[in-house]
Amino acid sequence: MAAIFPKRMRVCSPLEVGRIFNQGKSIQVPYLRVIYLEKPDQTEHRVVVSVPKRLFKRAVKRNLLKRRIREAFRLSNTSLQEGVVAKDILWVYTSKEIVSYERIRQSVQAALEQLS
Repeated sequence: MAAIFPKRMRVCSPLEVGRIFNQGKSIQVPYLRVIYLEKPDQTEHRVVVSVPKRLFKRAVKRNLLKRRIREAFRLSNTSLQEGVVAKDILWVYTSKEIVSYERIRQSVQAALEQLS
């Protein structure tokens, strides 16, 4: 698998993000809140990542955490593909501290296990 996060795997429209917030179901794992909306008409999962500005004022820190979450999802996504309805997934970072990639990866995997 190429080491990229293609645009087809991203939720880009603000209307779709709002729809996920309003109609989606939510689960909580350490460091993350996951809101998802099932999309039977899609073939693969799409993702949007949010790190609130009220938690981290500096964009550098927010971008670091977003990159870590996207990479953890990209590497763990294969476990979710097998026989599961496609979903739009919104990852919201909830911790007030910057945690390591390994902890984020564990949280992402725990969330994906709950989703499948």
